[in-house]
Amino acid sequence: MINTEIKKLSSTDLEQFIELIRVFEDVFEMKQFQMPNPNYLQSLLERDDFFVFVSILDGKVVGGLTSYLLRQYYSERPLVYIYDLAVQTHLQRKGIGKSLITSINSYCKEKGMEEVFVQADLVDDYALDFYKSTGGRAEDVVHFYYPLGE
Repeated sequence: MINTEIKKLSSTDLEQFIELIRVFEDVFEMKQFQMPNPNYLQSLLERDDFFVFVSILDGKVVGGLTSYLLRQYYSERPLVYIYDLAVQTHLQRKGIGKSLITSINSYCKEKGMEEVFVQADLVDDYALDFYKSTGGRAEDVVHFYYPLGE
């Protein structure tokens, strides 16, 4: 297990957010990715419904997650959806991802959120095993999407 610093980014942490996006680009093999405008990324960090947690090793972002707060009408307590989570490939399976999950769950519990959830593709055995190992409970659902502007 590698001991890293876990940090929830604030509006002053644009450079670390960009470092995390570069980790996502590498781990998810995002071909021909174009980094969004820094002003746009800054505006995301300033939102109260967007959370970014990073894992820092030797001053560098080596992993992290992004998530969105979803206000609901069935309850006054919001849900939090983990949108992306990645750790640099050579550092995977060393406890960094688990520490990120633990950190966001602790933060959300402290803030009174009802639930944190994440989706994983059924064909991604590694992701399924990872989320199960962190205490996640699987649900049998099918995710539909509607591509717009293609």
